Amino acid sequence: MPVITNIADLKRLHASRVPRMFYDYAESGSWTEQTFRENTSDFDQIRLRQRVAVDMTGRSTATQMIGQDVAMPVALAPVGLTGMQHADGEIKAARAAEAFGVPYTLSTMSINSIEDVAEATTKPFWFQLYTMKDTDYVSRLIQRAKDAKCSALVITLDLQILGQRHKDLKNGLSAPPKLTAKTLANLATKWTWGLGMLRAQRREFGNIVGHVDGISDASSLGAWTAEQFDPSLDWDKIAKLKEEWGGKVILKGILDAEDAKMALKVGADAIIVSNHGGRQLDGALSSIRALPSILEAVGDQVEVHLDSGIRSGQDVLKAVAMGAKGTYIGRAYIYGLGAMGQAGVTEALNVIHKELDTTMALCGEVNVANLGRQNLLVPQDFEGRWQD
Repeated sequence: MPVITNIADLKRLHASRVPRMFYDYAESGSWTEQTFRENTSDFDQIRLRQRVAVDMTGRSTATQMIGQDVAMPVALAPVGLTGMQHADGEIKAARAAEAFGVPYTLSTMSINSIEDVAEATTKPFWFQLYTMKDTDYVSRLIQRAKDAKCSALVITLDLQILGQRHKDLKNGLSAPPKLTAKTLANLATKWTWGLGMLRAQRREFGNIVGHVDGISDASSLGAWTAEQFDPSLDWDKIAKLKEEWGGKVILKGILDAEDAKMALKVGADAIIVSNHGGRQLDGALSSIRALPSILEAVGDQVEVHLDSGIRSGQDVLKAVAMGAKGTYIGRAYIYGLGAMGQAGVTEALNVIHKELDTTMALCGEVNVANLGRQNLLVPQDFEGRWQD
């Protein structure tokens, strides 16, 4: 295994080992990618307060997210097409998360199905739901997640209409990839990836193929998916989905204080401050900038988590010290998966945990539960001063 010192090392390996269209799928935002960039760069504006002469023994990063014990305040975010980054990618990521002691969230748009992941793991995972026009399919999907003993339903709210990602259009992104001359030329340089895919359990969307009438090939699947995201999703529908699920519900995609209040009204167990990794509304605030106003709006009445922009354990510490009860990594673990499969996901988690633990100690804290604004130097007017 190459020496891995940070997430950027895994990113470089990911870029060298995974076909261009799938690397670009992970490493891109919508339109100008302003929000995609600022999700990470805004973390750099927050500084840490070093403290000394503090007993640093007996440190613990353990905490809880929605009542579930976690080794650190980090969950693996739902990422579509994970099984195209590495053969059986969802299964390998879920196994790495389970062994490490953090939650894994399976995407609706996964390659391995709910049942595949449930069969390959021993502990409950979370399932992320995209609401679609085919309500019968959505109901069956929810029931399948129940049958698989998923312990939380993560409903994504910010993908009613798909944001345009230029790289995906130019690359002709599909699962499995379309074998054009350009694609074949790139695949020829990624033969290890290709050999793995030949042995993969699945190469199409496992939660859809075989569960929707009329889906027989990649083209029919693509057409169905493009038309299915539900633009009429509203708070009444969200409340009904919560009732249908009957268990813990996390609402993902909250970026505005008023929406956070509405999430509270429908009884969410947690909300995720997220802009979909900068892949939807370009020009929206970064998640870390949006976090303070949302915390102010809902207080401690609902757990507030943060997604989008986490690339290090220091980012995790900053988000938690700002008030988030948990964070999510998407690209950070995808880099590891693409680089080295399950071992790479484990390495990503190890990197983030070590950075979190060391930084916490140097800030004078021995327990992640004690992190707070006292550990940070936040610029004045960090949220921005905007004219209504």
